[in-house]
Amino acid sequence: MNTSDFSTVIQVDQSPSAVFNAVTNVRGWWSEEIEGDSAKLNDEFNYHYEDIHRCKVRLTEVIPNQKIVWLVEQNYFKFTEDETEWTGTKPTFEISEKDGKTELKFSHVGLVPEYECFDICRDSWTNYIQNSLKKLITTGKGEPNASGKPQTENERKLSAGE
Repeated sequence: MNTSDFSTVIQVDQSPSAVFNAVTNVRGWWSEEIEGDSAKLNDEFNYHYEDIHRCKVRLTEVIPNQKIVWLVEQNYFKFTEDETEWTGTKPTFEISEKDGKTELKFSHVGLVPEYECFDICRDSWTNYIQNSLKKLITTGKGEPNASGKPQTENERKLSAGE
């Protein structure tokens, strides 16, 4: 992993299996409009947010209660010159026990500051991991997006055509 790849960490009191189950419940924390499966090796799902962002993801590594790696096979951004910026990148979730808590480290391997989408993607991932996924883990209810239901400031701006 490159040190400039985006990453963020959360710690929770819940078990590694609870964290793993929440991560694989992508509809519960990222988007209600996920199509496909998101829990087992080689599962594929499609994500879309309005006409702003679409991607196709395949799970390339799944170690229960420890690690999940997604491969973005296809990507479309309406708001970048290179619409395919995420293609070939690997969002990675690593679960470990640390100081009596469960730590989740999320890294988007390949999402680097040179990307036009970096600032928007960094802010969005930070919200979805630090806020929505953490809430799903700790309270059982996350804050996923859906058409007409933006969850980040950037989604609100892009939905409004700003």
